[in-house]
Amino acid sequence: MDQSAALYRQFLSGDKDALVEIIRLHKDGLILYIYSITRHLGLAEELAEETFVRLVVKKPRFHGKSQFKTWLYAIGHHITVDYLRRASKRSSLSFEQLNNQTDGQTLEDAYIREERNRLLHQSLAKLNDHYSQVLYLTYFEDLTRDEVAQVMGRSKRQIENLIYHAKAALREQLRKEGFCDEGL
Repeated sequence: MDQSAALYRQFLSGDKDALVEIIRLHKDGLILYIYSITRHLGLAEELAEETFVRLVVKKPRFHGKSQFKTWLYAIGHHITVDYLRRASKRSSLSFEQLNNQTDGQTLEDAYIREERNRLLHQSLAKLNDHYSQVLYLTYFEDLTRDEVAQVMGRSKRQIENLIYHAKAALREQLRKEGFCDEGL
């Protein structure tokens, strides 16, 4: 059993500090994952917060069929998709326009690393949503193919095909941006 699952059980038993630890462990990764869907940092932060609020209010059961992080990201994914569906119905902005909004925030790091990250994130943002999501979950969150399939609501085979095509699309996008690396 992973640490987060144990913390969640403690929270359900009344230990509020366990929830604080769950949030500390998963907040940043969940925000970045939701950002890969929404392309809007403020909105991603709000939806991640809503995901944690759902844990507090509804206290959904974690059955242990996956890692806790996979289960949590799946909840965040569903909340985000539901929000975007509702927003696209209420808003004059299309779903695609909502997805293309960006905050322009980058990680503060060494200059070269910052530039490489910027280029990588720009290139990921130019890919279709499913490609950027599958690459983010696989390579930034280190989820297994089965876990990615659970989060995205697809089969493992579909995820493997999606990863193959997403990597090819990212490679091509990086070449267009002038990024040349043998590791591609």
